Amino acid sequence: MKGKIKKATFNQHTELLEELDEMMTHGIASSKNALVEQAIRKELDERKRQARKNVGRSRQRPPVYERRCRG
Repeated sequence: MKGKIKKATFNQHTELLEELDEMMTHGIASSKNALVEQAIRKELDERKRQARKNVGRSRQRPPVYERRCRG
């Protein structure tokens, strides 16, 4: 990801930070920042995908049995 970088501070559970340190010892990512950025990006992309999916569902017509009940 390119562009400006802005420092952010977050508090995390000790266990999570220990897992992050463990991953780094195995060379999973080039840096902690890179790993955290990848995780946040993945989560944001998934939530956007779910939101689009939910919007699509709300635009669909109700099932046949619901239309019959309405009149």
